[in-house]
Amino acid sequence: MSFYTSLNGLKNAQTELSVIANNLANAETTGFKKSRINFSDIVSSSASTNPKLVKGLGSTVQSIDQNFSLGPVQQTGAALDLAIDGEGFFTKVNPTSGKTFYTRNGNFSLDGGGFITDSSGDRLQLLPVDATNTVTSLTPQDAIAPLTNGAGSDFIGVTVTNDGSIMASYADGTTQSIGKVALAAFVAPNGLLQLGNQDWASTGISGAATYNQPGAARFGNIMSGSLEQSNVDIAEEMVGLITAQRYFQANAKAIDTATQLSQTVINLRT
Repeated sequence: MSFYTSLNGLKNAQTELSVIANNLANAETTGFKKSRINFSDIVSSSASTNPKLVKGLGSTVQSIDQNFSLGPVQQTGAALDLAIDGEGFFTKVNPTSGKTFYTRNGNFSLDGGGFITDSSGDRLQLLPVDATNTVTSLTPQDAIAPLTNGAGSDFIGVTVTNDGSIMASYADGTTQSIGKVALAAFVAPNGLLQLGNQDWASTGISGAATYNQPGAARFGNIMSGSLEQSNVDIAEEMVGLITAQRYFQANAKAIDTATQLSQTVINLRT
């Protein structure tokens, strides 16, 4: 039995090492959120078992939780580099599949059609506004800057204000708001499904996304010209790496000891 108990420990240590390695590998990944592994014990008992004789059977991985704490913010100066100082997520839609993704990576740019996209071509979503820059609907739509304004002047570029307003500028010196950045929030963000590329998708555990404009409740404000960096603490991960290594070594030693005991019993002579 001790072989399987320690084997469980080896498998768990290997999983913990994988989680820590992934955190360290993404220490410089924009918008990355670190993970943490949680263990639970396994016992062998029933209603008729003497509680004083209950023994453990090792441990198992209970969950791998994501930590959505705010990472350090780096100033870049680029107008479409955006960071969120709250709990919200940027909302993106893939123009080909129509699928919706959520991210904390605010590295966006303009494509040839005036759409604001990320490096994968997914389009940033915004909330429509009226002439007074008041949000008129909480249903997100593609962020697109008209290539000419009502007077026929050519589009020059966009800027984003702290309240999330996306302002398009034109050659005649005029500006107009094309909408406000749509931020999404979730009842249980730990239930979001990681998809890679710093993207998440909603699940039944996370609940459906709730949309609102920047500055509302817990959604947070927009910081233009900035990017949120990974929230991985390298020193903390290195300490965890050493602990996981000792955990692995201890279970390996337990297996070695059990092997020696078994060998001793086999070699007993009458």
